[in-house]
Amino acid sequence: MNRGERAAARHYRLRGYRILDTNRWLAGNELDVVARRGRTLVFCEVKARSGEGYGDPREAVGPEKERRVRRAAEIWLARNPELLGLEIAFEVVGVRGRRIERVPLG
Repeated sequence: MNRGERAAARHYRLRGYRILDTNRWLAGNELDVVARRGRTLVFCEVKARSGEGYGDPREAVGPEKERRVRRAAEIWLARNPELLGLEIAFEVVGVRGRRIERVPLG
């Protein structure tokens, strides 16, 4: 797990989420962080930036990357059917130094 992914996982844990998986490769697609709090399951794509000039985290995830994250989430859920009834959320987490920004995906 890289520094940005560790920071994102820590951010979720500090807000009461349980980290269920990280850096999981499924059919050639990666899930950076899978976290759960209560009845909500979050699939998170992490984008770390070294400076302010690199744009919004959501802008770094185009339609193809979004499709790949959703496909990986489908496979992950098929392998974890006990979680199928949960509310599903997709997020991009932008990490810039100590600043973390969560943006809904899609």
